[in-house]
Amino acid sequence: MESGSTEFRYEEEFIYNSRGMKLFTCSWVPAHSEPKGLVFLCHGYGLECSVSLRGCGIRLAKAGYAVYGIDYQGHGKSSGLQCYIPNFDHLVNDCFHHFTSIYERQENKKIKKILMGESMGGAVALLLHIKAPSYWDMAVLVAPMCKFAEELKPHPVWISIGDMLSYVIPTWITPFGEVIDAAFRVPEIRDEVRRNPLCYKGGVRLGTATQLWKTSLELEARLEQVSLPFLLMHGAQDRVIHPSHTQLLHQRAPSTDKTFHLFPDMWHSLTIGELPQNIDIVFAHILSWLDARIS
Repeated sequence: MESGSTEFRYEEEFIYNSRGMKLFTCSWVPAHSEPKGLVFLCHGYGLECSVSLRGCGIRLAKAGYAVYGIDYQGHGKSSGLQCYIPNFDHLVNDCFHHFTSIYERQENKKIKKILMGESMGGAVALLLHIKAPSYWDMAVLVAPMCKFAEELKPHPVWISIGDMLSYVIPTWITPFGEVIDAAFRVPEIRDEVRRNPLCYKGGVRLGTATQLWKTSLELEARLEQVSLPFLLMHGAQDRVIHPSHTQLLHQRAPSTDKTFHLFPDMWHSLTIGELPQNIDIVFAHILSWLDARIS
């Protein structure tokens, strides 16, 4: 499907991954100019690209960037049990194959490659970089999931029990995981997310919880491998991922080009769920940072 405006072209396409699953992809591309850069979007847990990240895609495309998104397995319009992540590496590999296939097109080979991820999508973006350290040119990371809060860490006994049960009943829905009220500051945006049938509103599945836990531990242990230029952004009032975790990434990453913005009055979802004037501020920072590094 193709649509858009006089400023950008919006397209949708279904592709198949190596496991034979049908995955939804979409893009927002400037209509009348060569793109400044290629932005590869990694969406958050329970969300998707075509509706949840539409505003992000449009803003970046209007600013001259070609933007590409993919709904992970079990998310949005892609196939798979809703919000079940049997293996986090599958998400990373699916994104890697799709994003690299776009860059390998002849017309894109001299354009900068930019990873952009929010929350769980930040973890996906970081693992994409770690998977191929010299491939990506830069990253925009918004409240990335790179460490679990100490107060959320369960007792080691419960971790062992949960790990064992995840092999037996991996799709069981736990009573935990609905974070819409904590993630999105604006009530109207919360209502939109809840009305969106493509977004997941239930409790986190046991197998998914295990994968998120293991992924956070892996990233926490590998922060010293983050070497590309990156912009970090976090809301100081975030109740989903503590801002100190982003600060830890900023401190430990050996990258020589790294920027950290902490917004005092903002919540978790900076690009979707904030007050309109705050979203404008966030994207002004993003575009200023990107434009300064595009040559």
